[in-house]
Amino acid sequence: MTLLHFFCSFQDEIQILKVEGDRIPLLNLYRGNQTVFICEKTVILTVNYNQNVLFFFSFYRQLLSWYTLSQNADVSAMDNNLALLPLWVRCDMSDPAGTAWLGAETICMVNRVSGVKLYSVTCKDKTSLITLDKLKQEHRRRHHPPSMVIKGSARFNLFGSTVVENTMIESQSSVTVDFKWSHVEAILETPPLSSTATLNIKVASGDLRSPMFELYSELKFLQTLADGLRTGETEWMGPLESTSAVNLTKAFLEGLFSCPIKETRNNLNKQSFYAFLFFTVGVTSYQDIGDCLKLVTDAFRYGDIKPWIHRDSSSSLSKLILQSYHQQIDHVSLTGANPVHMLLEMGLDKMRRDYMNYLIGNLLFTEVDLQEQVIRLRKLHHLLEIILTCSAFLGFPYDRLFLLTQSCLQHYKTYPYDEEHEFKLQIKPALISHFYQKEHPIMWGVEVSSGHGPREVRTYLQLSDRALVDHVIFETGDTYVPLQI
Repeated sequence: MTLLHFFCSFQDEIQILKVEGDRIPLLNLYRGNQTVFICEKTVILTVNYNQNVLFFFSFYRQLLSWYTLSQNADVSAMDNNLALLPLWVRCDMSDPAGTAWLGAETICMVNRVSGVKLYSVTCKDKTSLITLDKLKQEHRRRHHPPSMVIKGSARFNLFGSTVVENTMIESQSSVTVDFKWSHVEAILETPPLSSTATLNIKVASGDLRSPMFELYSELKFLQTLADGLRTGETEWMGPLESTSAVNLTKAFLEGLFSCPIKETRNNLNKQSFYAFLFFTVGVTSYQDIGDCLKLVTDAFRYGDIKPWIHRDSSSSLSKLILQSYHQQIDHVSLTGANPVHMLLEMGLDKMRRDYMNYLIGNLLFTEVDLQEQVIRLRKLHHLLEIILTCSAFLGFPYDRLFLLTQSCLQHYKTYPYDEEHEFKLQIKPALISHFYQKEHPIMWGVEVSSGHGPREVRTYLQLSDRALVDHVIFETGDTYVPLQI
């Protein structure tokens, strides 16, 4: 009887799925994104509940036994037995030990299966949590004390969702720090300053607390224009000002008319004539853009204003400004997609210069098309959101910010825009000790190992403020949900 035949006998009651381990909280903690088989029950049988539980728990153990036998070269009919993916079985904790998972994983040496590791994961409430001393004693019974190794780990939240006056303010951004250290003395001890610490940084654009929020609003408007050019449809945002875009543009131009030419030029040079928000804060329609641009181009045509332009500027409006110096302005079509195209060019030019005030670099190139420029601008904005979050809220020193900037730039040279990506950064615990030493960790763990080779035994004790087992409902109110592997 093979493992496949055994499974087929119960195919109506269980299913086996092939998934990436990072989708399972426990396995993400333990093995990361390793591909595994997950076995789970598909239906609830209409029999006595306790009998059902015992039947399935016995079945799950039998399933792991057949998994083990199928990998035994002395039992299998195949000479070159290929190693199976790890098998993890969901259990409902109804057995006396409170088992949440059973697992089996092959051990390979020189492309041959040499053994199978078996795992049992149990969850208990705080009152029945084993002490570190008892855990050590369990290992001493099996092996000599000198062979025992104890390692600690903890995760603290430095930035993210927060509670203000009993109200949870949700945030898609988070900065957590993972600690690892040796010589653990007590459960839930604070990581010592000798620990290694790694920051996990994930920042989503648009957080109201961010110093970059105003620029984010401008970037969002640019994205709306770019999407409109690409799809032919534009979802206009509501007006942000009570005054219309056309009236704002008129007021802006009239203010320039009343100034002496020299002062006007200097003023436009500082502000950059492409500070397009002067007349886009109130843009709510395609008609607004056309009317505003007509006012501006007429001012060029009649010589009312002569703004300066940057030498490297190649937008449509820059060409008109250059022509106005010689009083030879070509006809400008303000129909079709042309007004949106011109406004998008202006916005990109303006925002590139804004960002370069924060960061000197060459991430954006004028040789690429407008759609690609918007994509690169979003990457640059995300990079700056990350750097300023770590600087403004966490006070990281310059050398750490520099390394983080290099890491972000290197990532975005290769990968597409992704706010879900988590950047890693090594940091000295002393630099962030004031953030975590008086706080509770969101996750704390200890690993005790003893013995060597086939006789090695490892025990993981994990405490978390969130359930690490996603298929069992826990009582709320406990600070930590303990998990023992």
